[in-house]
Amino acid sequence: MKAYTIRRYSKTDKLQLVEVPEPIVKENEVLIKVHSAAINQLDAKLKSGEFKLMLPYKLPLILGHDVAGIVTKVGTKVSRFKVGDAVFARPADFKIGTFAEFISVNENDVALKPENISMEEAASMPLVALTVWQAFVEKAKLKKGQKVFIQAGSGGVGTIAIQLAKHLGATVATTASAGNFELVKSLGADVVIDYKTQDFETILKDYDLVLNSQDEKTLEKSLRILKSGGKVVSISGPPDTTFAKEMGFNLLMRTVIFFLSRKVRSQAKKLGVNYSFLFMHANGNQLSEIGKLIESSVIRPVVDKVFPFEKMNEAMTYVSSGRAKGKVIVKIK
Repeated sequence: MKAYTIRRYSKTDKLQLVEVPEPIVKENEVLIKVHSAAINQLDAKLKSGEFKLMLPYKLPLILGHDVAGIVTKVGTKVSRFKVGDAVFARPADFKIGTFAEFISVNENDVALKPENISMEEAASMPLVALTVWQAFVEKAKLKKGQKVFIQAGSGGVGTIAIQLAKHLGATVATTASAGNFELVKSLGADVVIDYKTQDFETILKDYDLVLNSQDEKTLEKSLRILKSGGKVVSISGPPDTTFAKEMGFNLLMRTVIFFLSRKVRSQAKKLGVNYSFLFMHANGNQLSEIGKLIESSVIRPVVDKVFPFEKMNEAMTYVSSGRAKGKVIVKIK
């Protein structure tokens, strides 16, 4: 099969299109013929080597964390899916590789594709929707009537976060450029701040939750807009000691992460607020719940551009530019 691989960590090297063996399907896995895959910032960060200490992949590596396609083979112990099922998934870490014609995924990480959206739209959802679900439902336990600030509302995570927060009954503030105001308002944003001309710290106060996806300066300002006992859930770091424990890191990595997050943890403590880092995990059951919200039109995918398979490197460059509204998809089929 054809697949795009990296042979070394590099910001500048292009992905290489090569022939590799079709995946071997284990007893609890399903083989998916990939129709579409989404490109995430995580793919660019992995490619550059930014996560090589936390996620020590063996090279060469096939990137890709989102998939929509058709099941073509099932393992002997698979009970939830059959050949011919249309599915979508975020494969588990160390099992990624959706920039290819086929991928084998554990059935526990897979869900049936919602019937009311296309394959391209389905591929746009797993990583960002699971990230938002785990931030709002698992970690923050966001409740009706609370106020949440979502940074970069027109991005891949932001477009889904606004919709889920509104579904949960929250008041939503977000940042966007003036050209994207209409988009984020259509998704349900109540307060929209132009990040180019306005400072959210002077506008927002007494918020219950911040979903942080930006840099350290933005994170520090976000801590100051929270009410006492409020929470920041960060998907852009720094990683914290709870994450290190969950990942089972050795003493050296736990020590490194302790010092990486010490400053923000100290700032949060002084302000009487809570800081936590989220590195989302694959979960087919949660993805099924998200699928129900999509089918009932509570959440709708936001796709910016669809590239053909042979334009994979152009798609990667576009995502790295930070200009995308919603998600960027590569159509493999």
